[in-house]
Amino acid sequence: MTKTQPLSGYTLPVFACAAAQAALRCLRAATESVDSVSVDLLEPPITAEIAIEQASVLKTGTALAVTRSDPGDNLDLTRNTPVWAMVEAMGEGEGEGEQIVIVGGEGIGHHKVGGGAAIYDYAMRLLRSNLSRELAPGQRITVTLILPLGRQLAARTSNEAFGVVEGLSLLGTTGISQPLSAPGQLEIYREQLQQKAELFDTLVFCIGENGLDLARQLGIDPQRLVKTANWLGPLLVEAGCQGVRSILLFGYHGKLIKLAAGIFHTHHHLADGRREILTAFCARARMSADACSAIFGAATAEEALGQLRALDAATGSHWVDRIYGDIAREIDLRSSDCIFTHTNQRIPVGSVMFGRDRKIIVKSDTGDTFLTQIC
Repeated sequence: MTKTQPLSGYTLPVFACAAAQAALRCLRAATESVDSVSVDLLEPPITAEIAIEQASVLKTGTALAVTRSDPGDNLDLTRNTPVWAMVEAMGEGEGEGEQIVIVGGEGIGHHKVGGGAAIYDYAMRLLRSNLSRELAPGQRITVTLILPLGRQLAARTSNEAFGVVEGLSLLGTTGISQPLSAPGQLEIYREQLQQKAELFDTLVFCIGENGLDLARQLGIDPQRLVKTANWLGPLLVEAGCQGVRSILLFGYHGKLIKLAAGIFHTHHHLADGRREILTAFCARARMSADACSAIFGAATAEEALGQLRALDAATGSHWVDRIYGDIAREIDLRSSDCIFTHTNQRIPVGSVMFGRDRKIIVKSDTGDTFLTQIC
């Protein structure tokens, strides 16, 4: 059989940028015939041709364009969702001198703390770079990005766990949407891991973009970072086969906690058990039955963590440190055992878990050692 390479698509920022470009062209030319635009993705340095579904001048100085998200062969809930951009010409004195003002409209999430729109660095750079090339000298615009289905789709994501509410984020570090959940993607990840294993003895596994972004902020060499999506088990085994000397697991606690129960494919459609795992560790630590029952009833891992923190604050206890410390040690042990079972290689694994505020909750002893060595 011939393996079929999963098709890549583009990330949401690319479609937002394409819609904004189409609206700007429509505004400048007072035309409705924009069928497609070319977007310089910056990262990678290639150009993507994006189809435009609709574009129109709404009134003097204002135009709107619509495109649709295409993430490729990925189990992505934003597939085919409409992406709107409204471009308005600014008059003198508006915008405090900025040439391009970018605003998050309906369906674009905002940060619960601070209130700013969840439009991240790559999206901002992509928009400013592509739009500035098409602006006439002295022309200044306001771009309002809109995801009409954003609120509805956000309810099915973990955005709120990371402090983003009432919509989706324009998150990402690249314009290419890799098909993370497609089975063929595992082969690509294996190849990437093999290449990195030739360069480094210690690799850092990150499930998604939040982990990758935070790891870079902490000063970890980006070349060490291995994006795993939900394929943690197969990639731990591959690392053993490639002779990697040590592995640091760096991720959101709501994902990594599953490894403490031997769940090595972390997609929630296949296995969850987060509340059961956390409750079991609480019981083992001899928390009261009422407290354990409350943890079991938490809607999310983040809510359960909040309950433990509230209990610590109220009683002067240290349940968070104790319970998450136990979980982190179990993650290390189970991960190392997983590698040994399949490769007969005993490789030390350390773990670092962070919360929705992107602050580290716990570092296992091994994880702390590895982190110190590579930062």
